[in-house]
Amino acid sequence: MSSHPAAEQPWNRQRLRSNNEWLLLERLRTAGPASRAQLARDTGLSKPTVSAALANLEQAGLAREAGTLAPERGRVAVLYEPDPTAGHVLGVDIGRGWLRIAVADLAGEIVARRDVPNRGRTADAVADAVVAAARAAIEEAGLVPGAVAHAAIGTPGVWDESEQRVRYAANLPGWGRRGLFDRIRAGLDTEISVHNDANLAALGEYARGAGVGSRLFVYLLIGTGLGMGVVSGGRLQKGAHGAAGEIGFLPRPGGPVACEEGERAQRRGTLESAAAAESVVRTARELGLRGAGTAKQVFDAARAGDPAALAAIDREAAQLAYAVAVVSSVLDPDLVVLGGGVGHSADLLLGRVEQELHRLTPLRPRLAPSLLGEEAVLIGALATALRTARPEVFERRSAALDRV
Repeated sequence: MSSHPAAEQPWNRQRLRSNNEWLLLERLRTAGPASRAQLARDTGLSKPTVSAALANLEQAGLAREAGTLAPERGRVAVLYEPDPTAGHVLGVDIGRGWLRIAVADLAGEIVARRDVPNRGRTADAVADAVVAAARAAIEEAGLVPGAVAHAAIGTPGVWDESEQRVRYAANLPGWGRRGLFDRIRAGLDTEISVHNDANLAALGEYARGAGVGSRLFVYLLIGTGLGMGVVSGGRLQKGAHGAAGEIGFLPRPGGPVACEEGERAQRRGTLESAAAAESVVRTARELGLRGAGTAKQVFDAARAGDPAALAAIDREAAQLAYAVAVVSSVLDPDLVVLGGGVGHSADLLLGRVEQELHRLTPLRPRLAPSLLGEEAVLIGALATALRTARPEVFERRSAALDRV
């Protein structure tokens, strides 16, 4: 159950009332609609306390009636649920090819969506395109930008909280410039948080995809770049500097590595240079495949039986098996999920990766394809935004009620 944001404030009667209301609201959110009597049984609060708290939640626009329950004996009971329209959040997935944006209510239901090609040639142009698409989605949802409680943004690279900028996003030129996300924040007129895209994808897949129920779950995001998200016991593992999962920097055995420091960090000789989408195309061309300009086209050719494409897929599987072997020896996950653009072709990859993995190591976690596909980052962004927004909306609406 989520912690109350004001739980550590000094005790007073108003704070006790607020804590009771938060307790009931979270019970309704996590376990579904319930009557006053059921809420009293579940929380241990008295029926008068529950009735008073529900009345306040209704008046604040935080809860509403959800129907009635007619028992075999006794009176008809009114059921209550959180009011999902009490607030809204924004989820943003910034990729080199696409910008995906969604507005959701507090129940996580998407009420507006925009998917637009990323045609920005500069970092400012990409930032402005994000703002334009987000504002269009917000307007479609019938809201004004300031009505969004929180926006969670997924991006390649590592968010540096102290410097308020992204690091290591080599596939988005200029994306590490300071002030870039201030520009987005001002354009959206709401508070934002910035997160690594693979981390958000892992959270999305853990919440609603292949990772549900896993104890220690690893998500490999294989697309324009190569990233990894780790969820242990339901919690994201980010590392000391937010760079946990930057597996693209892993050096290839025996290969030359030239990795500059700073924002121009290159990944020559690293795993990303050998396993991301461009390397699949490059390998296929070197092996004689003609006319394939994208990884998808290489995989399509492999499905059609092209020998050069099949050989390129074998090499890709070997690189990914090496990544899984390293991760398995360090983290011992029970599940590794392949996601991202290349991960969509798990029908060709999983068996090959598994076979190579058996050759490399006795540590063999279960391998599975992503169930969320290209939606994983966006779903993770919305889930992250909701975790921040729900207590903030509660505090804001409760405070407004206290002033009445």
